[in-house]
Amino acid sequence: MSKNKPNNDNVIARNKRATFDYHLLDSFEAGVALEGWEVKSLRMGKAQLTDSYVLMKDGEAWLLGTQITPLDTVSTHFVSDPTRTRRLLLHRKELAKILAATSQKGLTCVCTQLYWKGHLVKARIALAEGKKGHDKRDTEKERDWNRQKQRIIRDNVKQ
Repeated sequence: MSKNKPNNDNVIARNKRATFDYHLLDSFEAGVALEGWEVKSLRMGKAQLTDSYVLMKDGEAWLLGTQITPLDTVSTHFVSDPTRTRRLLLHRKELAKILAATSQKGLTCVCTQLYWKGHLVKARIALAEGKKGHDKRDTEKERDWNRQKQRIIRDNVKQ
C-alpha cells in the first residue's frame, strides 16, 4: 500500500464519478487478473470505470461493472464479454480490512483508476462512504471557488 501515486502517463482510466459520489477514505493497490484480449484493449485505452465497484465473495475481491471494450480484431474469433467480473489480487491483510469495513462499517469499495505499473495492470481501489446531497453541493461550490481563485490569480499575474 504505497502512498506514491502513479504517473499520469501510466493511467489507463479514471473514475471521476467516484470522487463526486463518495468520500474516499483508504486506498489500496490491487492487481487485476485479465485475459489476453483485455490487455490489448487496455493498451488502446478502451476501458470505462464509471459504475465499477468491488465485491467481496468467498474471501476474494471481485471487480464488477468495469467495461473493457474488445477490439474488432479480437472479437471475430473469440467470445468476449466486456463487462465480465474480474478478480482482484490483494494481500490477505488488505482483503480482511476491506471485508471488515464493507460488512461492519457499511462502507463501499470502489475502483478509482486503472494504470500500468511496468507491464502489469493495477487497480487503485478505495474504501468509500456515500455523500449526501448537501455534501455534493459543497463539493461543487468548492470546485467553483477554486476555479475562480485560479482565474483571479492568473489575471493579476498577467498585469
